[in-house]
Amino acid sequence: MNESTLKTNLFTIAAALILCACATQPSSSIGSPLILAKQGSFFVGGRDVQSDSLSLLSAYSSSGTVTVDQVYVRYQVPVEAKRAPIVFIHGCCLTGKTWETTPDGRMGWDEYFLRRGYPVYVVDQAWRGRSASNIAAINQVKSGKAPIDQLPTVFAAGHEPAWAIFRFGPEYPKVFPGMKFPLEAQTEFWKQMVPDWLNSLPAPNPTVTALSTLAQQVGGAVLVSHSQSGIYPFLTAAIDTKGIAGIVSIEPGACPAATGDMTPYAKMPVLVLFGDYVDLSTRWAPRLKACREFVAAVSHAGGKAELVVLPDIGIHGNSHMLMQDTNSLEIADWLIAWMDRAISK
Repeated sequence: MNESTLKTNLFTIAAALILCACATQPSSSIGSPLILAKQGSFFVGGRDVQSDSLSLLSAYSSSGTVTVDQVYVRYQVPVEAKRAPIVFIHGCCLTGKTWETTPDGRMGWDEYFLRRGYPVYVVDQAWRGRSASNIAAINQVKSGKAPIDQLPTVFAAGHEPAWAIFRFGPEYPKVFPGMKFPLEAQTEFWKQMVPDWLNSLPAPNPTVTALSTLAQQVGGAVLVSHSQSGIYPFLTAAIDTKGIAGIVSIEPGACPAATGDMTPYAKMPVLVLFGDYVDLSTRWAPRLKACREFVAAVSHAGGKAELVVLPDIGIHGNSHMLMQDTNSLEIADWLIAWMDRAISK
């Protein structure tokens, strides 16, 4: 064998070994190709309403039927899924973008959990993002058919007040020491914010009822909520515990009252998770206290409930948007380990 042939053969062998190594990398490897069994999107819930206030423009009819209250769901399923599906539910003034690529361009939890073997379902709350709102009441007031006090209540979170709510710092523009949200990319984060129609929604909240349907539709799911939606999985369980494999409530705006019926929550593993600087916030410290009381009540009722504050387990510097902080994948790994212990597929 001449030298040229030997070099060619060695190159071929080396290339084959590299390809083999790539093919055998674990799905959690950030740099490896992402292979899906399927992906797509659909809606859950929804109802038809007839209105004569759909438009004030001459080019469009004012009367007709529209569908409202539906919840948009985007899903991705890995090849040979190893774990129970996860449903990610965003919080106030945001959409399902919360769980996608971080503001500074790192891998979001939707992709990371997918790579770790979870089918992932990301929703836009009803009347938010790609889940349509009912604008008829606005046109009724604008056209004089209804008094001004019938205008729907819609709000938005400004950058400055949201700064403290998301615990980037005690007040704008101060920053908590060691805080790990990527503030250099805050411009991209603020683009995620959208108007919030929560106070105009019908009762019961259509997102909550849709979550119950979705959990059963996918054959059992872990409901992972955040902030405003933190209580939604608990409200869903109160409707029906079917299909709920577990609840992970991240920095919930509220937990169920500790004096209520704990029966639904005793039927599934429950984790309530908080980040850092909570005791420094007059907004969040009382919520943490109330959630501690709730978790204690569930445990007293025989359930498997835990409340974890990240600094207590050695993870420091996390904002309210901990799924976007620079150590977000470290938290994801901890959460996956918790689910592997607590939740059966």
